[in-house]
Amino acid sequence: MTSTPVHARGFASDNYSGIHPEVLAAITAANVDHEPAYGADSVTERLRGVFAGHFGKRVEVFPVFNGTGANVTALQSMLPRWGAVIAASTAHVNSDEGGAPEKVGGIKLLTIPTPDGKLTPELIDTEAWGWGDEHRAQPLVVAITQSSELGTLYSPAEIRAIADHVHERGMLLYMDGARISNAAAALDLPLHAFTTDVGVDVVSVGGTKNGALAAEAIVVLTDSASVGLHYLRKMNMQLASKMRFVSAQLIALYEADLFLRNARHANAMAARLRRGLEEAIAAGSIRGVGFTQQTQANGIFATLPAGAADRVRESFRFYDWDASVGEVRWVCSFDTTESDIDTLIEAIARATNA
Repeated sequence: MTSTPVHARGFASDNYSGIHPEVLAAITAANVDHEPAYGADSVTERLRGVFAGHFGKRVEVFPVFNGTGANVTALQSMLPRWGAVIAASTAHVNSDEGGAPEKVGGIKLLTIPTPDGKLTPELIDTEAWGWGDEHRAQPLVVAITQSSELGTLYSPAEIRAIADHVHERGMLLYMDGARISNAAAALDLPLHAFTTDVGVDVVSVGGTKNGALAAEAIVVLTDSASVGLHYLRKMNMQLASKMRFVSAQLIALYEADLFLRNARHANAMAARLRRGLEEAIAAGSIRGVGFTQQTQANGIFATLPAGAADRVRESFRFYDWDASVGEVRWVCSFDTTESDIDTLIEAIARATNA
């Protein structure tokens, strides 16, 4: 039996995209001669300077392989064994990491339902209690995601309010920045403006979803916010022996403006998809489609009529988000084209009118 062909540009995740040619070229350029291993190389030293330019001169940089490794390792370094992390219930650390924070990191997660994937000081207070109670895991870190798993953004003011609230209670603030480039592009702000400048203590900086092969980094922004990362990175199998090839990818993205160029394009394609669907809905050529979240970065969340998602999936890959209500997620990437968007809209129109 011949399988149904699926369109080459998937909308399931920005992880589906390939390696950006400039990143691939950077890997090749680093592939000369011998360099010291485990981060003592000249490429990784150069990366430290690049990230110092984005986040501040006093930052510490720890390249790792993937986002789960970055989250688990960073959070471990911010907590004692009795500590817990407050996060949105939709947070990647809770819903998409196979229990790694608990099973590998030994971290208790205190999760909070949110309508838009974002925490607020008021929501945080529903779990920020019980300090000194030996029967309760101690809430000592709050984790937020920028942009969130629902494609929404925190403004710098919102992050500052959370940071102040958290710090007043003796807690630390961690930012999962798997899609931090999309946030920077959408906010039109430098990275430090919504991290270092507003009180974030530790941030993961994503690369893989924005054109890298396997490259993320943990960046420590404030003194004493993190302990033992040199050891934890190795223990968690995130220490690259040939680290220059991880660092080279991040340099290619962040030394100039490639991270913004890629993210701006992905965001623009998401905006085009949202706009095109809204226009088709208004014109009556698409029926029964609604939106469940704002489209602020590169993800679109929508509901489709019964059976329509499977009909669209005959041509395009994408995920159900909440199948019980027909909610799906479409994610655009640095290599999504206008033609991809227009063809997807046409497929949705056919599926909703079948």
